Amino acid sequence: MKNKILITLSLYAIALIIFRVFYTKSGFYIFLVWNLFLAVIPFLITNYLKLKSSKVKLILLFPIWFLFLPNAPYIVTDLFHLQKGTAMPIWFDLLLLITFSVNGMLLFFISLNDMFTILKKWYSRKTAAITIYFTIILSGFGIWLGRYLRFNSWDIIQNPMSLVKSVFEPILHPTQHPKTWGITIGYGLLFVICFLLFKTYSEIEKKSI
Repeated sequence: MKNKILITLSLYAIALIIFRVFYTKSGFYIFLVWNLFLAVIPFLITNYLKLKSSKVKLILLFPIWFLFLPNAPYIVTDLFHLQKGTAMPIWFDLLLLITFSVNGMLLFFISLNDMFTILKKWYSRKTAAITIYFTIILSGFGIWLGRYLRFNSWDIIQNPMSLVKSVFEPILHPTQHPKTWGITIGYGLLFVICFLLFKTYSEIEKKSI
């Protein structure tokens, strides 16, 4: 049921894009489809691990999941583009961006919750919780890397030296990068709070079944 709802929401988002392209003859927001595709990757990984769970597969796939996970909440920052695509009424573009953002955040929280369950199977609950919350905070850091430095998940292969240098620069000189830590902590704490809320409702729903 959960997957069907996510598929429906994704199709609705894509339908809005298609309508906008035909109406405006402009592909301005098509990049959102690519961003959504990247957001789906960690969701697919945790779905696979739930079905084909083993410690070896978890160890092999966790780094890939970790690298692609920030793409899901990153979609929220695409709201920055709201006033740039002026060919449509602003209410429509806002609807479009919110639809993709909600989709990305749902994929993010569901994948996190699933990974937490998977980690608990092979490690202690404390280890699983620390890993998940550390990952959430680093997703805020990933948003900074993507939005302001324009890195993406593929750069770990295509441009590793530049990526590593950019990652360690604010760590080695934190006082020189207030924006970096503001974004990391600000978004990270928001995602932690929202995940706790999501997790609480998920547990309540399981108990009621």
